[in-house]
Amino acid sequence: MNNDVLVREVTQDDLPVLFDQQLEPDAIQMASFPPREWDAFLTHWTNILADCNVTKRTILSNGQVAGYILGFEQDGKTHVGYWLGKKYWGQGIATRALKQFLDHVKVRPLYANVTENHIASIKVLKNCGFTITGYKKDITNSHNEHLNEVILVLGCEKEKKVK
Repeated sequence: MNNDVLVREVTQDDLPVLFDQQLEPDAIQMASFPPREWDAFLTHWTNILADCNVTKRTILSNGQVAGYILGFEQDGKTHVGYWLGKKYWGQGIATRALKQFLDHVKVRPLYANVTENHIASIKVLKNCGFTITGYKKDITNSHNEHLNEVILVLGCEKEKKVK
């Protein structure tokens, strides 16, 4: 199956699909934050869409909304994060979308934080040139489980030890 992957600006029309994707049980299991109810989700995304400091893109696969990818500031560093609907997992879509996003977002270093149990996401990031630079120990996810978080960086990073 040929998957045509494209990233474009997020629109209001994408939000119902993105809402449903964040409710998928397997995705919730991997996420380090709980899903939102519709009103909270809509408020969250309205704020994202209004924030000119956030780079936001919808990921399309064969013309269908497959997920999203964001570039945002956190703790003085630029981070990338993404979410893909379960039916799009394992097809190389996240890797292709992230590569397109990285062609647009030139800020380096660029950081990504992923829970250690999210092996597929770590692989996507490594395939796009990110390297593991450290770990955050014993974070608590949305299920009150204690996990380690993997810190990955694309580009030069002066700090090699991350607490």
